Amino acid sequence: MFREITLGQYYPADSKIHRLDPRTKLFGTMIFIISLFIADNVWGYGIATAALILVIRMTRVPVRFILRGLKAVLILLLISVSFNLFLTSGRVIVKFWIFQITEEGVRLAVFMAIRLIYLVVGSSLMTLTTTPNQLTDGLEKGLGFLKRLKVPVHEVAMMMSIALRFIPILVEETDKIMKAQMARGADFESGNLMQRAKAMVPLLVPLFVSAFRRATDLAMAMEARCYRGGEGRTKMKPLHYETGDRAAYTLLAVYLAVMAACRIYL
Repeated sequence: MFREITLGQYYPADSKIHRLDPRTKLFGTMIFIISLFIADNVWGYGIATAALILVIRMTRVPVRFILRGLKAVLILLLISVSFNLFLTSGRVIVKFWIFQITEEGVRLAVFMAIRLIYLVVGSSLMTLTTTPNQLTDGLEKGLGFLKRLKVPVHEVAMMMSIALRFIPILVEETDKIMKAQMARGADFESGNLMQRAKAMVPLLVPLFVSAFRRATDLAMAMEARCYRGGEGRTKMKPLHYETGDRAAYTLLAVYLAVMAACRIYL
């Protein structure tokens, strides 16, 4: 299950999306997420679906690899759909015992499922096509205006980038520890909820120890290289917008305008 998490991983490929400026991809992801909350009808979600399919094809990342990350949020998805399906009042379609399914509940459940799936897929596409260094530079550049408010933008961007980079590392470490504990006779699947929680202790303790050790090693490595923050530091590959980025911003503006029109007029 842990190997199914794709958020934070980078998939190397030669595509137009990979070559875009990281600020463009960050802004595009934000626009896509906003559009999912703007959409409230079939037309809006249809346009979002078409846009997402187009971007996936342009990234040249295998669809199976992208969709694999949905398994990690399957439980959250089922809980959200169930709450909307059974606890929404309206015109009753089916009723059994204390539960009832309404037309409004089915509509909300379907839209909520689509919204969560697209949120995960859209966020994964950003990290799959952007290296951690590019993501750090993009966040720092994009949030540069906050420096006037005395916000440590470089440090915030660095922390977010390191956190994303540590996700696949900790996932791999968890998988190794779980296999090692299972070889010693540990059972993580059988028993009731309390027994399963107790069985996780031999997994969580070495995982926390490994995470703290990696954090200490990273801090020592940064100090050994005389890291003292981002002010005044030069960039090996300075960010600058290309023709493709300007075209992407134009398409994003058109996409957002169409989504807003669908909500207002349809």
